[in-house]
Amino acid sequence: MSASDAPAGPDGDPGACTLCELPTEGVDVTDGDGNRFCCTGCRDVYGALGDVDVDADAVRERRRESGDGDDAGGSAGGDRDVPDGHEATFLEVDGMHCATCEAFIETVATDADGVSGASASYVTDTVRIDHDPDAVTIDDLTETVSGLGYSAYARDDAFSRRQANNMATARLAAGVLVGMAVMLQYIVLIYPTYFAFPFYNERTLAYLNEAMASTSGTYFFIVIGVLTTIVLFFTGKPILRGAYVSAKTRSPNMDLLVAIAAVSAYLYSTLAVIFVESPSIYYDVTVAIVVIVTVGNHYEDSVKDRATELLSEVTAVQIDDARRLTADGETETVAVAALEAGDRLLVRAGERIAVDGEAVDGDAAVDESVVTGESLPVRKVAGDAVVGGSVVTDGSLTVAVGPDATSSLDRVAELVYDLQSGNHGVQKLADRLATVFVPAVLVIAAVAAGASLALGGTPTDAMLVGLTVLIVSCPCALGLATPLAVAAGIRDALERNIVVFDDTVFERIRDADTVVFDKTGTLTTGEMRLVDRAVDDDLLRLAAALESRSAHPVGQAVAAARAGLDGEGAALDESNRDGATPAVADGGAEAVDAPADDGDAPAVDSFESHARGVVGVVDGVEVVVGHPDLFDERGWTVPDEIREAVASARDVGRVPVAVGRDGAAEGFVVVGDELREGWEETVTALDESGVEVIVLTGDDERAATVFADHDAVSSVFAGVPPEGKAEAVGRLKERGVTVMVGDGTNDAPALAAADLGIALGGGTAMAADAADVAIVDDELGSVATVFELARAAGRRVKGNIGWAFCYNAVAIPLAATGLLNPLFAAVAMGASSLLVVTNSSRALLSDD
Repeated sequence: MSASDAPAGPDGDPGACTLCELPTEGVDVTDGDGNRFCCTGCRDVYGALGDVDVDADAVRERRRESGDGDDAGGSAGGDRDVPDGHEATFLEVDGMHCATCEAFIETVATDADGVSGASASYVTDTVRIDHDPDAVTIDDLTETVSGLGYSAYARDDAFSRRQANNMATARLAAGVLVGMAVMLQYIVLIYPTYFAFPFYNERTLAYLNEAMASTSGTYFFIVIGVLTTIVLFFTGKPILRGAYVSAKTRSPNMDLLVAIAAVSAYLYSTLAVIFVESPSIYYDVTVAIVVIVTVGNHYEDSVKDRATELLSEVTAVQIDDARRLTADGETETVAVAALEAGDRLLVRAGERIAVDGEAVDGDAAVDESVVTGESLPVRKVAGDAVVGGSVVTDGSLTVAVGPDATSSLDRVAELVYDLQSGNHGVQKLADRLATVFVPAVLVIAAVAAGASLALGGTPTDAMLVGLTVLIVSCPCALGLATPLAVAAGIRDALERNIVVFDDTVFERIRDADTVVFDKTGTLTTGEMRLVDRAVDDDLLRLAAALESRSAHPVGQAVAAARAGLDGEGAALDESNRDGATPAVADGGAEAVDAPADDGDAPAVDSFESHARGVVGVVDGVEVVVGHPDLFDERGWTVPDEIREAVASARDVGRVPVAVGRDGAAEGFVVVGDELREGWEETVTALDESGVEVIVLTGDDERAATVFADHDAVSSVFAGVPPEGKAEAVGRLKERGVTVMVGDGTNDAPALAAADLGIALGGGTAMAADAADVAIVDDELGSVATVFELARAAGRRVKGNIGWAFCYNAVAIPLAATGLLNPLFAAVAMGASSLLVVTNSSRALLSDD
């Protein structure tokens, strides 16, 4: 079939996969409708889900209209049209904490010259900006976004991140220390004169009143006003910024209500000091509001920061340098960015292949799991394509750099960043309520003030009534209701070795319809081990000694079996020791008994590694371990029962190898990826709760047989590349809220694309970065715990907000009718906030 005759992919491109848009050159995988795919996995996903029209913008608009906030896992990043010559820059933005911040940052960025588009996410503190590098530099973009207190910097700029953290700490410290100085003056001097404390005698009270009315009293008020100014405009700067952004984007949120109450009390007090002879000042209200909200937000952030420290063992996959061959046959170390198409790279065992290309010399086993998810290494020889980011586990390769000099791993990272920057956050419940509550409070305050004037009150009385309504409306309790309940959830999760990166998790997961599991490293341990054998102990010792010279994971599993490193397991039946087919049809992965290590290791006299196995002489005996084809090539005898047993084991996703000596195969061993403990209980529990369970893997379909046969698993899609996983998740999201559970770099795009991503902590840092939740101890059962914590946090948030609104239903009418003054309103506000804080400090789940 010529290129012109090939079935078309997306947008009529004959060279692109219909599902994931990867190249299909040299691949002949089609469906009955003439669609072309890069692999059978993408074909199967499209066949099951491809009839769904994935329109991210339409989904997001529907969710806005329904009040559910933006799609937390939208694929905006991948769907945008980028003009020719423009490139994408990803910036981390400190200070975003709500959906209105996202809208504002996007507006500011797109207004800059040379910028064609921007997509921000407060969930990941990331903004993607598409721009013309000749018209606007990265420094220009950073300066443009860094306004109104936002701090933008490159994602890898640790110094700027540290500066931002230091500034946040300084704001909190200044607010607490200066606020204490203000409140001390109120407690010692001002409150006694307002409330006539009984423990102050009349003479003392008279002296204080006289002092307050004198010139020195005016100076005293001025000093308090200056200190309050520091608290309001330095500590409260993020709150004021949030209020400004809220007003500018016409999306009222709790920042707006908090700022109005704080600024109103500040302005009233300042005007009173200037124009009233014996003023009543309410700077304490301003200080209390700002400090309480700042401390609450800081508490939430600090819990999350401490949580991330548990992931220190999760290492990132980075390839900065490559070993390039020179014209005279020598090697030189160069930066990956300096590589050009056609350059030849030398990659030795244990090293990563820097970029995509083609093997031109050598013979090696290559582990591509970090990119493809395939659990078994693939043998590569001259002429085979190799992917950047994969690891040479055995042997060495000379690789010719591909035409684009890019890495598949880098493309995965780019896809993750696209999806992250397009992950618009779900609005907090309090903020959604604020769109109604804030305007209502403002209207009530204005009406109450107007009524006071109409009934003969003075302008000062009217201002006090309006101010009291604003203060008593409990902005602190509402503002803290969500973050403190979420912080409690993060804290309780941390105690169970679950790290929550994103505070919207507890809203998004409660209505999950589908949970998608990766296989390798998630439902399985990702570690190769001997799971069955039909060979005597003496021959296994010889085979293990030979395989100890190999770096291939299968060989290492055989070698480990001899040393007893696989632990205790079920002994084989005697019927299996004569070469009969082992009981592996159920896909089980229990380790088998290894021969005892008698300390007398066989001597390996010679060793050869081949594409289909290994050959050598051990203790003077010629031994072959590998595929039956390797035995055929050497003219060795392979009994039919061994061939059948090998085929049977391969059909259930295992890796069987024949073992023989002196010209004949005598038995076989089976190596497999061990199933993770508790996987059946986990998928069964999810299925019984009404959640659909799907397995999505880059591995061969035979390796997923055990899952396809399980009643709790509705579908299994195998052989799917990272881009295909992300597309599959996108289609599943059209059917309902979708959760993705994975562990590897190849899972990162799907984790980022899902409404909620859960990464097992044993995976890579890229997977953790893309996920919203990380399970540090690899305990698969913790997935169910995440659901329980989310539901409990939701109940706590609603309880907090319910209390705040009940309180407001009583307090606001009292304030509007003039039955409360600002001081009592401030006390009531503080009591309400204290109740919310106390309620949120309780554990979400019992330890029973």
